[in-house]
Amino acid sequence: MRQHILAIDNGTQSVRALIFDLAGNLVALARVPLEAYVSPQPGWAEQDAEYYWRSLSTACRRLWETSPVGPGAIAGVALTTQRNTVIAIGEDERPLRPAIVWLDQRRTEGLPPVGGLWGLLLRLVGMSETAAYFTAEAESNWIRIHTPEIWERTRRLVFLSGYLTHKLTGTWRDSVACQVGYIPFDYKKQRWAGPHDWRWKATGIEPGMLPELVQPAEPLGQITPEASKATGIPAGVPLIAAAADKACEVLGSGALEPDIACLSYGTTATVNTIHSHYVEPMPFIPPYPAALPGAYALEVQIYRGFWLVSWFKREFGQREARIAEKRGVAPEAIFDELIAAIPAGSEGLILQPFWSPGVKVPGPEARGAIIGFSDVHTRAHIYRAILEGLAYALREGLERTESRSKVRVRELRVAGGGSQSDQALQVTADIFGLPASRPHVAEASGLGAAIDAAVGLGLHPSFEAATAAMTRTAQTFRPNLLAHATYQRLYQEVYLKMYGRLKPLYEAIRTITAS
Repeated sequence: MRQHILAIDNGTQSVRALIFDLAGNLVALARVPLEAYVSPQPGWAEQDAEYYWRSLSTACRRLWETSPVGPGAIAGVALTTQRNTVIAIGEDERPLRPAIVWLDQRRTEGLPPVGGLWGLLLRLVGMSETAAYFTAEAESNWIRIHTPEIWERTRRLVFLSGYLTHKLTGTWRDSVACQVGYIPFDYKKQRWAGPHDWRWKATGIEPGMLPELVQPAEPLGQITPEASKATGIPAGVPLIAAAADKACEVLGSGALEPDIACLSYGTTATVNTIHSHYVEPMPFIPPYPAALPGAYALEVQIYRGFWLVSWFKREFGQREARIAEKRGVAPEAIFDELIAAIPAGSEGLILQPFWSPGVKVPGPEARGAIIGFSDVHTRAHIYRAILEGLAYALREGLERTESRSKVRVRELRVAGGGSQSDQALQVTADIFGLPASRPHVAEASGLGAAIDAAVGLGLHPSFEAATAAMTRTAQTFRPNLLAHATYQRLYQEVYLKMYGRLKPLYEAIRTITAS
C-alpha cells in the first residue's frame, strides 16, 4: 500500500518538493531557489508564470534522484503556494503576460466608487474607504485599465495555485482555501460571491473567468501524462486540494484549536487562530479560509515581516555575511550570537515594523519608525529591535483577534524561516508572555498540505487523527519573567502609543512627498 505523500510548496523564495510519511516525518526534500520577482518599473513585482512551472518540475525531478522512496510509493500529491499571485490566461490556456506577484505595489487610482444600492450600503456601514482600497489594489483593474488589449484576450484569471493545478491535472480548479486576494470571493460562505455582489463590478471580473472551487481534502484531479513527463510523478496519481501557504503552516504546526495561535515568521509575518465560525479580526476585514474544510483563519499580517531581516542583512549586515560564509553558517546565526548579550528592550531602541502600509491598522499612510537611539546602540541593537518590533506588532494583532473572538490564546506555535532562530523564539515568548514552540519540521507549510492529502485519501480517518499522528513540537521556549516585565511596560507605555503619535507625521510625509 502506498503510504507517502508528495507535498509541493511554491513559496516566494523557493519551490520545495517534499515527501512525508504518515507519521509526519520528512523523508526527502528537494529545493529550487527562485528569483522572487523582476521589476520592469519601480514598485512592480512580476515573474514569468512558466518559470514557476519549470522550477516545480525541476524540484520534483531532483527529489527522485535522492529520495529513499520512489514515485511508486506516492499515494497522492498536495500543492501549497504563495498567495495572491495573479495570472491572466488566454484562449490557448497559456499566460498572456507575466504573473503579478503578491509583493507588487502598483495601484489603479481614480476608478469610480461602487454605485447604486451597494454604494449606499457601503457608505452606511462605513466601508466605502475599504471598498475603494479593494478596487485600487485589484490586479484585474490594473490589467483592464492599463493593458486593455490583454484584458480583451483574458479568458481566465487565476492565482498561482490554480495555474499550477491546471499544469498538473489539466483542470481549471482550485482550493477554496487558496482564495486570498482582491477577487469576488465570499469569505463568509467560502464560495464565489453572489451574482449581484459589489465585488464583481469593482474588479471587472466575469464569473466564467474563475476556476471551479473545491474544499481542502477534496480531489482536484489526477496527474496528467504530460505533467508526469515533466515532473516524474506517476500519471493518474490524485492531486488533493490543500490551502495557501499560511493556512497550511497553521495546520502543519498542529494549531487546530482557537486557543493555540500560529505565528508565521516568513516574508510576510502573520498571526493566525483557527475558528469554526465566521469572525472578522477587524471590522469589514474577513477571516480567510483555513486548511480545514469550512473553518476560518483569523489572521493579522505584517506585510513585510521577516523581509525586514533580509533588508537589514542587505543594508547593514555585510560583515556578518562574510563571517557566516567563512564559518559555513547562515548570517542569522551570527546575528543571534551578537544579540544574545543585549538586554530585553534593546536598551531603549523600539521599532515599528510598518515598512509597507495597510488598509486598516496600519493605515495607508503608515511608515516604519525606530525611536530611542543613543550612543550605546549598534547594528546588533537594530537587529534585535527588528525582532522585538515584529513580535510587538503581532501581539497587538493577536490581542485584537482575542477581543473579537472572545477566546484567550494559551500557547504559540512559530513556523516559517524566521522560526529557526532561537533568539527570535525567545524574544517572542518573552513579549507575548506565552510558551512558544517550534514544529518538529521546518517545512510546516508542506506538512500541512500533506495532512490535507492524507485525510482526503483516507490514510487518516480525520483531521484530528492526522494532526495527532503527523505534528508535534520540537522545542519550546518559555517566557523569562524579568524580560516579560520589561517588555510589558515597553509594549503598553511606548509601543502601543507610537502609531497614534506618529500618524499625523506620516500623513504629512504622504502629502508632501506624494508617496
